[in-house]
Amino acid sequence: MDTRPLIAHIVLSFDYGGLENGVANVINGLPEASFRHAVVALTTVTDFRGRIHRPDVTIHELHKKPGKDPGAYVRLFSLLRKLQPTIVHTRNLSTVDAAVVARLAGVPSRIHGEHGWDVFDPDGTSRKFRALRRVVNPVIDRFVAVSQELERWLVSTVGIQPAKVQRICNGVDTERFRPREGAERSLLPADRFPPHSVVVGTVTRFSTIKDPLNIVRAFIEARRDSAGSRLRLVMAGDGELRAQAEAQLKNAGAADAAWLTGSRDDVPTLLRDLDVFVLGSRREGISNTILEAMSAGLPVIATATGGNGELVESGVTGRLVQPGSAEALANALLVYSNDVALRRAHGQAARRRAVEEFSLRRMLGHYEALYRACAGGRRGAA
Repeated sequence: MDTRPLIAHIVLSFDYGGLENGVANVINGLPEASFRHAVVALTTVTDFRGRIHRPDVTIHELHKKPGKDPGAYVRLFSLLRKLQPTIVHTRNLSTVDAAVVARLAGVPSRIHGEHGWDVFDPDGTSRKFRALRRVVNPVIDRFVAVSQELERWLVSTVGIQPAKVQRICNGVDTERFRPREGAERSLLPADRFPPHSVVVGTVTRFSTIKDPLNIVRAFIEARRDSAGSRLRLVMAGDGELRAQAEAQLKNAGAADAAWLTGSRDDVPTLLRDLDVFVLGSRREGISNTILEAMSAGLPVIATATGGNGELVESGVTGRLVQPGSAEALANALLVYSNDVALRRAHGQAARRRAVEEFSLRRMLGHYEALYRACAGGRRGAA
């Protein structure tokens, strides 16, 4: 019998994204001798499963249909009865009702994480969704918020008891995400990125709430200014808006100055090829990609929303701009485009802040303490 507590991490899908990357970091980073893990995707699992490095982790997909799908919850109940986890950890609104299934399946402890709002409730103002969280609250032992804003919202707006809410900020592997040494870039196509280029990049999901099209508009606008002629764009990630982004670049005659790479597993290397990082989200919790860019020694331009202001010190490690404003984002790009000293100073400050305040080790310590407390000496089945 394996006496290590089993933690079942329930997500909507196990695909490329900040939330999912955080799950992978927790699983890979916690002591193997202390915990076992399983990942349960209510919908599907993609090649992102390769981010899990531990051979003892099981990964399951339930193929939930859009909307109401009672059969998916029946399958979840059966799976949890089979796995017998000590802890179920759900994340975001799309999985919060799975905590009820976990309680019915006899899972001893239930944790729910809030990592940021979704496009159908970008400001957390939906009465329906707040009510759903309150209904599920009695079966949840602990809520985890990744930002101060989400922590305050859970307590003051949703009405969760303060003693049940804990803030654990995301962390970054500062050894894996490190600054570039020297001037050489290893991944960028030479025909699109000549040596004099100032490379602006993002790692994002091409979805409405991440607003990648605003980055495209800002890039096109900045390049129309003579000060922005050296700017080049890298966008890593995928999603329903990628084709539209490519079309806008082509129509503006800027396709040859941009590279949309799709989802990638070599993000640490890709970030070292950049000069400036940008994230244009309409709403955010705490962005893993901002932390990774900071750790890579990059100045960060981000929208002033959600937890971005907890990470980016405007004028010190980067700049905060108004969400949805292509003009403001373009102006920020132009500030950095011809000022090497400013890029270097803000990048170095960002690296220091990542190392001192947002290390992966610190985050893992908090999760280890949380899981030990919730396990309370109870063990999962082998």
